[in-house]
Amino acid sequence: MRETATPTYDVVVIGGGVVGCAVLRELSRYDLRLLLLEKEADLAEGVSKGNSGVIHAGFNVPSGSLKAKTNVAGLALIYPLAVELGVPHRKTGNLVVALSDEDRPRLEELKAEGDRSGVPDLEIVDETAIRRLEPLARGRWALYSPHTGIISPYELTVALAECAWQNGAEVRLETPVEAVGSGDGLFRLATPKGTIAARRVVNSAGLFADEVARLAGIEDYRVFPYRGEYLIADKDCGLRLGLPVYPVSSRNDPGLGIHITPTLEGNIILGPSAEPVEDKRDAASTREVMARLKAEAGRLMPELGGVPFIHSYTGIRPKLVDPSGRDRFRDFVIEESGLRPGWINLVGIESPGLTAAPAIAKMVAAMIGGRLDMREKPGFIAGQPPRIRFAHAGDSERAERVSRDADWGEMVCRCEHVTRAEVVSALRNPFGVRTMDAVKRRTRCGMGRCQGGFCTPRIVEILQDEGVPADGITKRGGVSRLFYGRIKG
Repeated sequence: MRETATPTYDVVVIGGGVVGCAVLRELSRYDLRLLLLEKEADLAEGVSKGNSGVIHAGFNVPSGSLKAKTNVAGLALIYPLAVELGVPHRKTGNLVVALSDEDRPRLEELKAEGDRSGVPDLEIVDETAIRRLEPLARGRWALYSPHTGIISPYELTVALAECAWQNGAEVRLETPVEAVGSGDGLFRLATPKGTIAARRVVNSAGLFADEVARLAGIEDYRVFPYRGEYLIADKDCGLRLGLPVYPVSSRNDPGLGIHITPTLEGNIILGPSAEPVEDKRDAASTREVMARLKAEAGRLMPELGGVPFIHSYTGIRPKLVDPSGRDRFRDFVIEESGLRPGWINLVGIESPGLTAAPAIAKMVAAMIGGRLDMREKPGFIAGQPPRIRFAHAGDSERAERVSRDADWGEMVCRCEHVTRAEVVSALRNPFGVRTMDAVKRRTRCGMGRCQGGFCTPRIVEILQDEGVPADGITKRGGVSRLFYGRIKG
């Protein structure tokens, strides 16, 4: 590969999901030249956007594993980190429910596993306590975890990257790594926008981490995609769920069973399923699984039977478990390559990767610190104050905002009460992302009952006002164009 004039970076992170962005933010504490490469048009476009948004306590994975260690360590880190970054979150607690006495031994196993891992304050509770903790839930026994919570996974991802950017790190979107060379103590990463030189590389490419590793000549891994489908209930459905409710699952279940989770905005999510698929991009929703989600969730919460659902979505887990084999558990891979010293692979980072992300980031920083001179940067900016949405502001604050800027008085999304000022702010993000999905994840436009029926044409108008031509407007970048020409001149 022909070397270009691109400057040499101390560390390049490949992959703009929550783990990659957490690594970038952690490394931005130090006096290093940093770059993150993401192949999609925005951050959190892969695994990180399609999950339940649950902060896991750490009892669902075998004690002693990297999954358990980083989960429990991440649990202690993620709440204060979310406060620093101004990311919406809530500590809710969690119930893992057994419908009969026969399932109680499995709850005892989960509690014992969690106790060995150091998960705090786990308790097995009876039917009366279940109804007190969550009146909508049904069950004979449950494992109660008071430190489980919920968070917006894509808002966390974006906030981590923005914090790193504030501290001097660079982020390049739509920049896939296509080939890797090495020599003279440097890795040379070929991209469509030129070749990038790096002293150290962190491969955090999620579903494609095995393929990125193979570009560097590392043939040790294979990622198997497992599809997880979800249903989202209308937040005005008449039910208010206070905490996530999970069924007790067997040790052989590739997931945690069909669970029921509240969102920070008041929706209820059913899912996910867990089926192996051939294509890592196969994010289809299927009628068969949608019916199963409703049926299985209804066993834990009968009131869901009459609830209207407004949307479905799908996430893909990057598992290391071969669906044709007997092995039902494979641990996270967090290791420096013996073949390519200085190249760190993060492979198979599925659930509880969201919770574990800050702990994984510290592990990676320690690994890099063993090889690079990492001096702490004076004046590190830890985060930002929380951004108060117009929908959540009080009347006096709303009036004050409108008096300063009329854009605060123009409602773009009626379902989620998002103003023009918020959409414009989202479009003026530091990474230059100007897609419909970028607006959606940063403002909630299109996430309400009408699923964008009201706000889409208004966002299109604002995009054009911001300089994006109509035929350049996309849903999520690439070939996902919304318009191909005009009928009238």
